[in-house]
Amino acid sequence: MAIDPKMKTLAQTVGVVVTMGALAWASVPFYDWFCRVTGFGGTPSIADASGSEILDRTITVKFDASRERGMPWEFKPAQTEMTVRIGEEGLAFYEAYNPTDRPVAGQAAYNVAPYQAGAYFNKIECFCFTEQVLQPGERVQMPVSFFVDPEIVEDSDAKYAKHITLSYTFYEIDLPENVQAALDTANDDAKASVN
Repeated sequence: MAIDPKMKTLAQTVGVVVTMGALAWASVPFYDWFCRVTGFGGTPSIADASGSEILDRTITVKFDASRERGMPWEFKPAQTEMTVRIGEEGLAFYEAYNPTDRPVAGQAAYNVAPYQAGAYFNKIECFCFTEQVLQPGERVQMPVSFFVDPEIVEDSDAKYAKHITLSYTFYEIDLPENVQAALDTANDDAKASVN
């Protein structure tokens, strides 16, 4: 039985469209995973604890903060830079303030420059791992603990880095369901008490 050439072409076209759609859908999580594993694009690694080796060589870590357009928070590093020994755990803080009259949720995106150092900059704990919710007028200090992997001195591209810049950009996200539900309940109670 011969297959109609028009049907074969239609089936191939549908196959290509489905394949391209699947690749587009999978590209964002795959790219995120790839960057975290390799440090590509200055994405720092995540570690459970700092290593046991601490070198005598130091490196300066600079801290940068920005907000996506429309994000109402004030956001800045508590310190502009610190010098740590390579392999030593450092602890830095960022400050966020919600000057609005409503709760605002945010999530931080981050990267490291120079890009070659991204694979060696390891975060142990970070406010960027979870979403943050600030109540009206709330000001918080958010910690990030990190270390620079001693293997950086063996990398032909990264070993000459004298400083690393850790950058965060906060963007507004939807309130978590439990916070939104509590807010809705409070608004309903306020309306009921007026009536």
